[in-house]
Amino acid sequence: MMTTATTKDRLYLYDTTLRDGQQTQGVQFSTEEKHEIAAALDHLGVDYIEGGWPGANPTDSAFFAAAPKTKAIFTAFGMTKRAGRSAENDEVLAGVLNAGTRSVCLVGKTHDFHVTTALGITLEENLDNIGKSVAHLVAQGREALFDAEHFFDGYKANPDYALACCKVAYDAGARWIVLCDTNGGALPSEVFEITGQVIQAGIPGDHIGIHTHDDTGNAVANSLAAVNAGARQVQGTLNGLGERCGNANLTTLIPTFLLKEPYKSQFDTGVSEAALADLVKTSRMLDDILNRVPLRSAPYVGASAFAHKAGLHASAILKDPSTYEHIPPEVVGNTRIVPMSNQAGQSNLRKRLLDMGLEVTEKADLGRILDRIKQRESEGYSYDTAQASFELEARRELGRMPEFFTVERYRATVERRRDAKGREIHLSEVTVVVNVAGERHLSVSEGIMADGNDGGPVNALSKALVKDLGPYSEMISDMELVDFKVRITNGGTEARTRVIIDFEDSQGRRWSTVGVSSNIIDASFEALLDAVLWKLVRDGAKALGAE
Repeated sequence: MMTTATTKDRLYLYDTTLRDGQQTQGVQFSTEEKHEIAAALDHLGVDYIEGGWPGANPTDSAFFAAAPKTKAIFTAFGMTKRAGRSAENDEVLAGVLNAGTRSVCLVGKTHDFHVTTALGITLEENLDNIGKSVAHLVAQGREALFDAEHFFDGYKANPDYALACCKVAYDAGARWIVLCDTNGGALPSEVFEITGQVIQAGIPGDHIGIHTHDDTGNAVANSLAAVNAGARQVQGTLNGLGERCGNANLTTLIPTFLLKEPYKSQFDTGVSEAALADLVKTSRMLDDILNRVPLRSAPYVGASAFAHKAGLHASAILKDPSTYEHIPPEVVGNTRIVPMSNQAGQSNLRKRLLDMGLEVTEKADLGRILDRIKQRESEGYSYDTAQASFELEARRELGRMPEFFTVERYRATVERRRDAKGREIHLSEVTVVVNVAGERHLSVSEGIMADGNDGGPVNALSKALVKDLGPYSEMISDMELVDFKVRITNGGTEARTRVIIDFEDSQGRRWSTVGVSSNIIDASFEALLDAVLWKLVRDGAKALGAE
């Protein structure tokens, strides 16, 4: 008996990171950064990369002037022509066309309130602007997309007019009619029902896209609802960047489409399994460009997405990871973490030690480490996130921690004064003395950063500690401090400060360490010291004099 292979529908992914992402508060991409992001998106396998609005600002103009060569369809964004002008004589529309992209996306109003109030024109004039703008694009040989702005609000207010706006664009030759939840206030049930109504009105689902915002936390759910209703293009941004609360997060949507039913069986996308395995890397790349700390709780790609803290969970994970994991973390480039905490049991501990490459079978050893961790956490330490410090504590208890060097002393000073121009400035300076195999090394560093400003005593501590460790200096030269968090663990006269520090190196590794003290500088130094020691251990450094 012959079986017929099931034909999957094509689902198209349209990325707007380079435009919508740049509307995020505090975000401004340089032209070079836009090229870097475009290359990463192309590697990921999205179908469309929207590069921005040509002529809207110098960065976008420079980007389109040297447009990247991508497999994805590179797209320019603009708006429909203005009332009272022909499409051929509208200079804003001409600027978008002059970018020379294969496709062009034009935004137009579909909510009658916005047409009459924001634009100040008649409903008929707006329909004319939409139809003639799209027809002009098609006549120029471009693939036309129409972003139906405020569509869901417009449909709820005046469904006939909102549909008329979409139909005039479709009839003029638009390849895609993109339904936009511009204010982000729609809910999944509404998106599903209204998208279905658009299809019933005569615009096929394989010509409909969805563009959602996350103002109710439903951007991903709304995108899925539209796809369930028949839409076949999904717009979004990497890491959910976007104005206000952000846009639909493609970093969440892409693995959902590839790994979850019914989407996995129903759709093909341009994203391969190999590209999906680089998803965490792509997400972190964007955070690095923005100098942002990655969101630990982000679905699929967050550092805590596959972290199992409770002892009961860790015990089950050892037997079968699927007991508490909805997908294998490695398929998106993530890793499983079994953090240590005062909730941990021996099964949790054994799993964590195995991940470190330390096989421990003696219950007495496990019990001793566990008691040590619980005691330290009662003193204010937290190993939930500071995995590197936990590893060092375990090695010390097992007698497997090399002694690379000892710190004899350090001194930190902060001076506040006025400079020659009368401005108040401060300057941090740190002196560190270490002993490496009997040889003393003294280092002095200021907290001055590349921009000439003082980065503070922690920055000076970090620079001084790594400045001269003799034969170990080269091994730690690629360490970079990327995040610094401080918390007071209890109040009053007995207040203690907990410091968590994150480091990265040239291998792309990221590790966290913890320090606790009544003195914030001392807590910071303890965490910094752990970070250096962990790096040396993981890179296979040998204690001087050891065989």
